[in-house]
Amino acid sequence: MANDGAKLPLTEDDFATYRAIAEGHPPPPDHDLGALLALRLVDRDPYAPSGYIPGDPRMAVQTLTAGLLGDLEALVARVSQIPALERLATAFDPHRLYGGPGSEYLATAAQMNTRLGEISGSAHTEFCAIQPGEPADRDPAILRTGVERTRAALHRGVRVRSLYHRSVREHDQTRAYINAMVADGADVRASAIPGPRLVIIDRQHAFVDNHVIQGAEGNSGWHLFDRAAVAWARSVFDLFWDHATRWHDLRTADHVTPLTERQWRILRELDAGYSQQQVGPRIGLSRRAVDKELAAIRDVLGFATTYQVMGWYGRTLHHPIE
Repeated sequence: MANDGAKLPLTEDDFATYRAIAEGHPPPPDHDLGALLALRLVDRDPYAPSGYIPGDPRMAVQTLTAGLLGDLEALVARVSQIPALERLATAFDPHRLYGGPGSEYLATAAQMNTRLGEISGSAHTEFCAIQPGEPADRDPAILRTGVERTRAALHRGVRVRSLYHRSVREHDQTRAYINAMVADGADVRASAIPGPRLVIIDRQHAFVDNHVIQGAEGNSGWHLFDRAAVAWARSVFDLFWDHATRWHDLRTADHVTPLTERQWRILRELDAGYSQQQVGPRIGLSRRAVDKELAAIRDVLGFATTYQVMGWYGRTLHHPIE
């Protein structure tokens, strides 16, 4: 009966033709009666080869309704199978060899923090994070939330590993926050190499900065849950983690060198081939601040030129900086 439905909707000419036949008139010679015949609204007159007789529209309605209800029942039956098919994913996912669709764009810092809070709140094995930037004062309430979230995860048996830039040891607020995490059982390391901002939870979820959407908010990012992408991100974390200094070893490092972490970073940038003019924008300092730090380095080391400083830097690679 689905074919009857294919003849709908009827046109105004169809209605006019039906009314003409019902009144005993012949149909217009140029009108196609296919739709009326399919719906049994008219039939050929067996006693007049060129004539037609009208059918009861109520019968056509009943026939059409019955056919459509049958089609609807079949559609409902097919739709009811969708949840069952989706449940099969639990058998497929552990064995799949491709990632498939697996990321969502989070356009604002609020969206990132909300999704991160949802996922980290249900973490049950591990929480890994790289915080690469220079430390900055933060809202104490946000810091308390971070400490409480970390403590709750540790109490659930989650292994927490966080990697920071070495400069955090000179920032009182961040140092206190890290000391609180370490006291609760978190593993913390620091690196002189600024890694990518990265959070990985239970080897199933990764949060990364946005490198896709042009002109997006600076704090936007992506939540990745593709199996291959998360595994790759985890290998990146391990690479930085293995070459970082344990938090409790940094005090020893402080006594090895008379330079501050900012000064070390300037020397690393110069050693990488950047000019003094280029170093400032790369690490968020003005040219004047860079020159001032270099002058302080020369005074501390007793050198007259930056060339002597860089020679000393090359000879001092034994210091605990990655």
